[in-house]
Amino acid sequence: MSLILEKLAALGLVLPSVPTPVAAYVNCVRSGNLLFLSGGLPIDGDKRVIGKVPTDVSIEDAKEGARMIVLNRLAVIQDAVGSLDKVKQIVALTGFVNSAADFYGHPQVINGASELLVEIFGDKGKHSRTALGAAALPLNVAVEINLIVEIED
Repeated sequence: MSLILEKLAALGLVLPSVPTPVAAYVNCVRSGNLLFLSGGLPIDGDKRVIGKVPTDVSIEDAKEGARMIVLNRLAVIQDAVGSLDKVKQIVALTGFVNSAADFYGHPQVINGASELLVEIFGDKGKHSRTALGAAALPLNVAVEINLIVEIED
């Protein structure tokens, strides 16, 4: 078994099925040793984190949504390269928060994703990051996250 899958199991986490893109794009594009992952949404089966933060969705629930997205992005990586053990570095993360105009806690929400990546990958999970607010996001989700990941063969 993969070391990263063992780490996930030890954390009580399971990768979801690879999500199907909801429009005219692909989940991931590889260029050399970099994977450019499309924005992931906090949707896993019937579980969805929908609405504006913090008016419809609490900061903690949105942070949990960011963690959900990390797991679905990891499923995409595994599907693309065959093993999460090939991750050399999480290079960059861009997080968008569907937020009220007077909300400024975007970094708190995106910390859900950043902290989980470091918990799973250690130093390889440390990344550059942008956390932004948005007036609206696709399907009215509370959070959307994309990644750039370096892999090794």
